[in-house]
Amino acid sequence: MGSIARKGLQKYLIQLQQHPLRTKAITAAVLSAVSDIVAQRITGIKKLQIRRLLLKVLFGFAYLGPFGHFLHLLLDKLFKGKKDTTTVAKKVVLEQVTSSPWNNLLFMVYYGLVIESRPWIQVKSNIKREYPKVQYTAWTFWPVVGWINHQYVPLQFRVIFHSIVACGWGIFLNLRARSMALKKA
Repeated sequence: MGSIARKGLQKYLIQLQQHPLRTKAITAAVLSAVSDIVAQRITGIKKLQIRRLLLKVLFGFAYLGPFGHFLHLLLDKLFKGKKDTTTVAKKVVLEQVTSSPWNNLLFMVYYGLVIESRPWIQVKSNIKREYPKVQYTAWTFWPVVGWINHQYVPLQFRVIFHSIVACGWGIFLNLRARSMALKKA
């Protein structure tokens, strides 16, 4: 690793240790931006939609980073930091029946109401139609990520790991939301 990258990583790790919530919020915001920029490019949007991008950054900063920070602290406290197979399975199941459905629903509501400025009735209709598919897909993908995260990733890096994987998941959700919007047009 080059000396600039190494120094950058060292500074990042210091910030993560000294200011974990802020660092995770900023990291989630940056990765939300990357996710949205890639999604916009993949879907053929010619000119970067800055408003949309900033609203995705806001969601990452104000919700995803802090939520992940406190969720992982809570899970570690509830299960006393254990990493045996049974405990990891319980953490993954708890995460999948609570935060996974909530996060996907909240994202879809936020995307429809705030990012796309659609009326509630239209957002509600889209959620009724698309949410089960999104959640089912989440349940086929995120348990594996959760297992790796809880089994192998140290607590201070779990939100970061989750945010990196969520960058790809965000692209998927953006593409799903975009396809919903195209069906309406």
